[in-house]
Amino acid sequence: MVTPECYPLVKTGGLADVAGALPLALDQVGVRSKVLMPGYPGVAERLSGQHTVATVADLFGGPASVIAGTTVDGLEVWLVDAPHLYDRAGGPYLDASGRDWHDNHLRFAALGWVGAEIALGRLGGWTPDLVHLHDWQSALTAAYLRYGSPGTPPPSLLTIHNLAFQGVFDADLLGDLGLPAEAMDIDALEYWGRLSFLKAGVLWCDRINTVSPTYAREILGHEFGMGFDGLLRGRGSHLSGIVNGIDEGVWDPAGDPNVTTPYSMRRLGAKAANTAALRQELGLRADTDGPLFCVISRLTTQKGLDLLLEAVPHLVDSGAQLAVLGAGERWIEDGFRQAAVAYPGSVATVIGYDEPLAHRLQAGADSIIVPSRFEPCGLTQLYGLRYGTLPLVSRVGGLADTVIDANEAALRDGVATGFQFAPVTTDALSIAISRVVELFADRTAWQRVQRRAMTRDVSWQLAAGHYRSLYHSILEQHRAR
Repeated sequence: MVTPECYPLVKTGGLADVAGALPLALDQVGVRSKVLMPGYPGVAERLSGQHTVATVADLFGGPASVIAGTTVDGLEVWLVDAPHLYDRAGGPYLDASGRDWHDNHLRFAALGWVGAEIALGRLGGWTPDLVHLHDWQSALTAAYLRYGSPGTPPPSLLTIHNLAFQGVFDADLLGDLGLPAEAMDIDALEYWGRLSFLKAGVLWCDRINTVSPTYAREILGHEFGMGFDGLLRGRGSHLSGIVNGIDEGVWDPAGDPNVTTPYSMRRLGAKAANTAALRQELGLRADTDGPLFCVISRLTTQKGLDLLLEAVPHLVDSGAQLAVLGAGERWIEDGFRQAAVAYPGSVATVIGYDEPLAHRLQAGADSIIVPSRFEPCGLTQLYGLRYGTLPLVSRVGGLADTVIDANEAALRDGVATGFQFAPVTTDALSIAISRVVELFADRTAWQRVQRRAMTRDVSWQLAAGHYRSLYHSILEQHRAR
């Protein structure tokens, strides 16, 4: 697997969770894998058994090596140790001031080049059967496999975690990447007069998948295709979707060290103690009979948090409360700060990210709101299911695939696990909030849905089985050529 980030070493979003958990789950179904990622500052020190497996005299401007080691969870990791590209203060993609690194094209071209050289058996002394690429930062691997081998390269899979991020750079940078001039063609990397790393993976990987079946269908259309819909329709027979899982050892209300009172589906009454503790921690009123909603998210328009901001007065007037944890667009952050001031005791806002608090929110809230305009998969709604914190989600992407709406038929048949709304507007969200408040008032019915939600299989085992089948399908097609 070639990836720009991997939990627990480096994480900016759900991609890291996938790269860290999927290989371990695959190992349980007979698929052994290694993870290749950049050697960001401090990452090598967190691996045990470090040793150098390869050296490169000049990797896009300086010497580099490939260091192998193992995480505490037993994940096999290979690092591209190139200090001139990765050893710097800031994040994986942005500098300390929040701007893209000026040389991101070289930083992730280097990752792709090393990935291809390993895959071709020319670096590291190990040759995989298949190469699994994650997002645009890894997708140029496919270009180096196409142009860098005189024979047949190993088959490859590209997973698109979020099509909004496409790795687009100025065309005149192609010469820096060590690719031939023919790569700057409409049938290659050229993308509206520029070049796109993601396009390499979309065009040249044997298969493409996304992190939910609904998102795989959505990106074939103009609304969600982000300019790639035509390319993806051309490869539609090679596109599929597999829903992500979560680490049920980390996210377990019965054994979570971050929660006030452990609870389970059979001891659901103990969840109330977490709600009381959370209200006290965040300064929310205790004398209320309404539900406590939470948000754990990037505060962006893509996540639909501007819609929730507009719906806050309705939420509070309905007798509910809201706790927000996240960071993102400044005006949305400021909006939730102002909402906390305008509605003291009913709205609490924490700007930033706090992992233990995220766990306490899942344990203490009654419902988690995920109103995304588009959502490839989403993880917080899966955590919500696991914790009996009923998700209220927009009917898009992986949210539509993982939450069963508590409509009359689903409640009657006992299959409801949360709430969906569509279209993705403030009015539709407000109606859904009212539905949550109404069902919450019937505590017997509410707990019935909570227990159903907590029975859902949200583990990585199910996804790992699907990936194993996909890998075998790719290998069979490759051998048949």
